[in-house]
Amino acid sequence: MNALPIIVGALCVMAIAYRYYSAFLAAKVLALDESAPVPSETMYDGHNYYPTNKWVLFGHHFAAISGAGPLIGPVLAAQFGFLPGLLWLVIGVCLGGAVHDFMILVASVRRKGKSLAEIARTEISPLSGLVAGLAILFIVVIALAGLGLVVVNALAESPWGTFTVAFTIPLALLMGLYMYRFRVGRIREASALGVVGLFLAVIAGGWVADSAWAPSFTFSKNTITLLMAAYGFVASVLPVWMLLCPRDYLSSYLKIGTVAFLILGVILVHPNLNMPAWTPFVNGGGPVIPGKVYPFVFITIACGAISGFHALIASGTTPKMMRKETDARMIGYGGMLMEGVVGVVALIAATSLFPGDYFAINTAQGSPAQQVRYAQMVETHTAEGFDLQPKEIDRLEAESGEKNLRGRTGGAVTLALGIAKIFDGIPGLAGLMKYWYHFAIMFEALFILTTIDTGTRVARFLVGEFLGRFYRKLEEPTWMPGAVLTTALVVAGWAAFIWSGSISTIWPMFGIANQLLAAVALCVATTVIVNSGRARYAWTTIVPLAFVATTTLAAGWKSITDNFWPLAQKPETAAQGYINTALTAVLMAAAVIIIFDSVRRWTRGRRAPVGDALGATTGA
Repeated sequence: MNALPIIVGALCVMAIAYRYYSAFLAAKVLALDESAPVPSETMYDGHNYYPTNKWVLFGHHFAAISGAGPLIGPVLAAQFGFLPGLLWLVIGVCLGGAVHDFMILVASVRRKGKSLAEIARTEISPLSGLVAGLAILFIVVIALAGLGLVVVNALAESPWGTFTVAFTIPLALLMGLYMYRFRVGRIREASALGVVGLFLAVIAGGWVADSAWAPSFTFSKNTITLLMAAYGFVASVLPVWMLLCPRDYLSSYLKIGTVAFLILGVILVHPNLNMPAWTPFVNGGGPVIPGKVYPFVFITIACGAISGFHALIASGTTPKMMRKETDARMIGYGGMLMEGVVGVVALIAATSLFPGDYFAINTAQGSPAQQVRYAQMVETHTAEGFDLQPKEIDRLEAESGEKNLRGRTGGAVTLALGIAKIFDGIPGLAGLMKYWYHFAIMFEALFILTTIDTGTRVARFLVGEFLGRFYRKLEEPTWMPGAVLTTALVVAGWAAFIWSGSISTIWPMFGIANQLLAAVALCVATTVIVNSGRARYAWTTIVPLAFVATTTLAAGWKSITDNFWPLAQKPETAAQGYINTALTAVLMAAAVIIIFDSVRRWTRGRRAPVGDALGATTGA
C-alpha cells in the first residue's frame, strides 16, 4: 500500500470535519459569543490569567497536549498492521478527541478557568468532583513521570540533544520579554527570532557533540531527572508569559514544522507501507502489545485519537489565557486535529519499515531466553507466510550511526528510523541519514518535554484546589507561597517515580487510566450540555462516551485477567502484578461511579434544565 492516498485522504477528512462539524458544534451546541467576558480579562492578574494572541495560544496549547501519545502510540499499534490504527486515528479524532477538547475548553472558560474536577463537582455532584479529583491527581502525576522517563532516556548521555533542548529555555525567556516587555505585541518579530534561534540550536548541538564541550552537556539519567525537575518547578512558578507560553509557542514551530515537512516528505517520497493492513497479531500473541486488536488498539493509541490528559490542559492553563470565546474552535478542535495528523504521520513512518525490521527493533532480546523466543517467533510466522526476517536493519544501523538497533523497545527508535528514512528519500537530501536520525530523536524529546512544564502547572492548580478545601489561601493561584508548595509537591511526586524507576511497575496501565479520564471528561461535557437546556445535542458527546467507556472498561478487565493478575502469581513479578491490578480496578471503579452519577444527573436535568448555552450554573 502506498502512503500517498492515505495521507491525502486523512487530511481531507480532517479538513471537512473542521469546516463543518466544528462549525456546527460552535454555533448550535456551544453558541460561542465573541463578545462574552472571558476569565483572562475578568480575572486578569498578569501571572496566570493573561489575554494571549490566539496563534500564540494555539502554539502553547498544541505543544502542551502533544506528548508521547501521538508519536509512540501509533508506532506500538503498528504491530496490528496499518489499518486498525489509521481508522481509529481518523475517525476517533474527528468525532471523539476534538469534540472532547473543544467542549471542556469552552466549559472551563465559562467557569472562570476552573479545573475538570471542579466542573464535575458543580455540574454533576460533590461525590463526582471528589472522585474525579483524586483520580485526576493520580493520573497526572503518573503521566508526567512516564513522559519524563521518555525524555530522560532520550537525553541521557546525549550532548547534542541536551544542548539543543537546554538552549530553548533562555531563547524562550528572550521571546517572552521581547513580546511582552521590549517590543509589546510584536509577535512576528519574536517568532522570527525564535525560529532562527531554534535552527541555530539544532545545528550548534551537532557542533557541541563533536567538540571539547561535549562532556559539559553529557549527563547521567539521574542528573537529567534533577535538571528536568528544576525546570518543571521554575516553569510552573514563573508567570505564563515569561517562560511557559513562549517556550511552548517556540516548540510548536519545531513540532508543526517537522510534521509539515514530514507530510511534504510523504507526498514527495510516497513510501510504500511495508507492514500489511493487518497482521496475524490482531488475534493476540504479539510481542509489542499483549492482547488482541480489540480493545487494545484503542488504549495504545491514546493522544492521537482521544486523550483524557487533554482535558486537564483544556481546563488548566489554556482557558485562563483565551482572549475571546470564538478562539476556542481553532485552539480546542483544531489543535486536536493537528495532533491526529501527527499520529497518522507517525503510523506511516513506522509501517514504512519492513515487518522483520520493525519486530527486530521492538521485540525484547536482552536475555538468552528472550532471544530464543524471538527466533522462534520469526521462524514460526515466516513459515506461515508472514515474513519476519529482517531486511534492512544492518544498513539502518550503519547509516544511522547506532551500534545496535535490535531489541530497542518502546517505539522511540522505531519512529526516529521511520522519519529518517522518509527525509533521506527526499530528492537532494539523501545521504544524511545519521543527521536525520539524531534530529528525530531530539524532536521526540522536545515534543514530550513541553508537556512536562504545562502538565506540572496544571497539576499545581489541581493540588491547590484540593488543598484549598482545608486552607483557603492555597486555592489562590497568585499566592506565591502556595504556588511554591503545590509545585514542589507535584515535582517531587513525578521526579521520585523517575528516580526510583518504580514507574515501570504501573506504566502499563496508564493507557487505560488516560482513556478512563477521557470518559470522565465526556461525562462532564454531556452534563454541561444537559444542564444548559440543550439536551437534544447531547448525542455529540454521548456517542464517543459510550464507545470510549465500554472499550476502555473492557480493556481494563482484559488487562487485569490476562496480563496483570498472572504477573501477581509469579514470585519475581508479584509486586508489579498486585499494584497494576489494584490501581486499574480502582480507576475503573472511579469511572463507573462518575458515569452512573452523571446518568442520574442527566435524567434530573431533563426535567429541570438550568443555565443557557453551556453557561455556568455557578456563574462565570
